[in-house]
Amino acid sequence: MLIYNSKTRKKEELVTLQPGKVGIYACGPTVYDYFHIGNARPFIVFDVLRRYLEHRGYEVKFVQNFTDIDDKMIRRANQEGITVKELGDRFIQEYYQDAAALGIRKATVHPRATEHIGDIIKLVKNLQNKGFAYEVNGDVYFDVKKDTSYGKLSGQNMDDLEAGARIDVDDVKHNPADFALWKAQKPGEPAWNSPWGMGRPGWHIECSAMSMKYLGETFDIHCGGKDLLFPHHENEVAQSECATGKPFANYWMHNGFINIDNEKMSKSAGNFFTVRDILKEYAPEDVRMFMLSAHYRSPVNFSRDMIAQAHASLQRLYTARDRMAFLMDSAAQKDMNEAEQQLMAKLQESTARFDAAMDDDMNTADAMGALFEIVKEANVVLNENSSKEALEKTLSTLQSLCDVLGILVKPYVMELPEEVQQLADARATARKEKNWAKSDELRDALKALGYMVEDTAKGQKISRLS
Repeated sequence: MLIYNSKTRKKEELVTLQPGKVGIYACGPTVYDYFHIGNARPFIVFDVLRRYLEHRGYEVKFVQNFTDIDDKMIRRANQEGITVKELGDRFIQEYYQDAAALGIRKATVHPRATEHIGDIIKLVKNLQNKGFAYEVNGDVYFDVKKDTSYGKLSGQNMDDLEAGARIDVDDVKHNPADFALWKAQKPGEPAWNSPWGMGRPGWHIECSAMSMKYLGETFDIHCGGKDLLFPHHENEVAQSECATGKPFANYWMHNGFINIDNEKMSKSAGNFFTVRDILKEYAPEDVRMFMLSAHYRSPVNFSRDMIAQAHASLQRLYTARDRMAFLMDSAAQKDMNEAEQQLMAKLQESTARFDAAMDDDMNTADAMGALFEIVKEANVVLNENSSKEALEKTLSTLQSLCDVLGILVKPYVMELPEEVQQLADARATARKEKNWAKSDELRDALKALGYMVEDTAKGQKISRLS
């Protein structure tokens, strides 16, 4: 599998530290509010990375943190008159709810910064002892000039960083780019005891401490949004490698930005949407389908038209899946005919195309093309006279590949609500009596309840409209 490595700025073959195993660290949310549609993209994209690696037979350890202490959390908790922990507890549960709706599986480990203060203090102390950090009035800063390779991940030049930085008159840092590892307590802030007095961790240090705790000092893949490349990920690399003297993450993956109606998402532009807001208007699976319709490193434009296209594409998959499931219920056990045998060969070709696309830096857009190849061939070849074996193999292949992308998750259910079943039975009777007007009237009634009717040689096929 080839992965575009942000560290080397080229595609590289994935070679894991342990054969058959892969460790992944993904930057998670700061839990002071519902996560927004921009956050949803990396959560979905790297959920698919995990699924695909498992599909390929890897044992995946997937770690995604919760930042549950920072300035935004402190302000929000003070505004609401609650503790930072109460705020974090609440929005972690809200994250799980929205993530589950989008088909995002829980990580192997979801560490919280506040539950790893000891690990963080140990790492900061290590950096200070090695001369990479210094303390001023209870604050501890990383000295970027002591790291001769600082800027290697993002391609930043130290001279440019200094030229573009601004130092306040009372700034106590040695260099403009130095960043906080530990912050001294201010009035009203939560704090923990440390060698430098009461205080709390800086933002960057938590990810280094937690990733190394659960994945080791060197691990396989670190991923997150492109906006985290600098300074967050750059600072992670600096502090981690200076502390251990070893490479940090071997591969770095960053997803592209989301625009809203061709404009950059921002609160000032009035186009800032949480996932909770989005899911009031759009089906979560449509949102996931949209996110995967473009290559993860490309920018994507979120709009009503794009969601409508994603919905239509998803419905095409569901229609094909439900049709095969319906036909399979009454299909006979018999040998496959020549057309079905050719279909089996084409299934193998489409599966190979799917894997090739995913192996090429997780190209989900091209992988979806392979799904629609299967649907196209199945719609032509499979019918009321098809063998059970052909239907089963086609259906299982389609479902298996969709599982990798986390789509086509709603089950095909033959049992209908009582009201729907009564209308369907009445329509079947009307057709038997050649009462076409009544039949059409009942079709409309079913549609109003969210069900579509398809007349086949084996009777009515009722399916849900999404």
